[in-house]
Amino acid sequence: MTQPQPTPACPVSHAEQPVVRSGPLPIYGGSFTADPHATYRQLRAQGPIVPVEISPDVYGYLAVSYRAAVYLLRNTPTRFAKDPAHWEALRRGQVPADSPARAMMQPRDNALWKDGPQHTRLRRAITTSLARVNTHALAATVAQIAHQLISAFSEAGTADLVAQYSEPLPMRTVIDMFGCSQELGGRIVGALTRLFDAGADAAQANAEVEAACLELTSLKRRHPGRDVTTHLIAAGLTDAEMIQTILLVIGAAAPPTSNHIGNALRRILTDPRLAGTVHDGVRPVADALDEVLWDNPPVPNYSPLYAIGHQTFDGVFLESGYPILVSFAAANGDPDLVVATPGGRTGNRGHLAFSAGVHACPAPDLARIIAETAIECLLDRIPTIELAVAEHDLRNRPGTFLAGLTALPVRF
Repeated sequence: MTQPQPTPACPVSHAEQPVVRSGPLPIYGGSFTADPHATYRQLRAQGPIVPVEISPDVYGYLAVSYRAAVYLLRNTPTRFAKDPAHWEALRRGQVPADSPARAMMQPRDNALWKDGPQHTRLRRAITTSLARVNTHALAATVAQIAHQLISAFSEAGTADLVAQYSEPLPMRTVIDMFGCSQELGGRIVGALTRLFDAGADAAQANAEVEAACLELTSLKRRHPGRDVTTHLIAAGLTDAEMIQTILLVIGAAAPPTSNHIGNALRRILTDPRLAGTVHDGVRPVADALDEVLWDNPPVPNYSPLYAIGHQTFDGVFLESGYPILVSFAAANGDPDLVVATPGGRTGNRGHLAFSAGVHACPAPDLARIIAETAIECLLDRIPTIELAVAEHDLRNRPGTFLAGLTALPVRF
């Protein structure tokens, strides 16, 4: 079993959708990274949920319409399970050990990959721990870190806002929330970013981040503090659960928020509708952040699901045993999605950037506080900032699971 086949069990309905011409389209590689929305348009023309190649020789489905995405997420776990034990190719040993998709989709002892009571218990540990974060103190911490980073390049007149600002700021913030040293936290976030990039070293990155998360767990068991790690331990999680829960929460908080900040800064610097109005305070930074969550969410494709028995959606047959990814980016850009507000999606939070259903992001407000505070601090300190290269010279990171820029050169 290697890929969904165009047979009577075809994931593309013969009656209503065209058959894939030469096998499932890849959602990885240079062409996809350069223009993922071109691939989403091709896929959307085939149906709301279509077969894709997730990484080399790893096959599944991708939900590319808003209705399909919401249907999948709202029917988890009644019709669609999260547990990768349902992944038939993985059970049969057909997914290479060094596959980037395997590193991102393999079974883990955390809430994202569990169903039923196990999911409820592990998610409750996360939500109760994050609920103890003081949001006013969090904003103050972000501002303090932001001003330290800005001061380091403010006299130079130039900067790379990815390497010098959007990457380190969420990392240092989340490290502080978890009561972690800069050195250990840097290892965790660095390995997580490589894991999300889904490159050739994904398996090695996974091993590194798991080792670092165990190190943090052991440290906090010996020396508890007033931090998220200690709160998770107090919730009764085992070492195995702690490793994967720290990986999950930091992975959901740091690399995606870094990319969200970078993508929003790009939008503010290049979109004439936002460039002046955000700088002078006519429109809030939150407007730019919401637009980016619609158009270029930092996690474009994820949330693997597995059909419980054979399922159909809008005439599309979904064969069990294959992972079904949700494309938050494609769903948000679905042309059939009607947004009632004139002009669009500014201030509209109906997007799926934070997922939906029982596995939705447990603390989107914390992510918003980090991103808004970071951008506001930068624009307050350096209001004359502008892009230092042509926009078409900006390059994207590998974009299967994480969407962001490799660099954002500016001058001021």
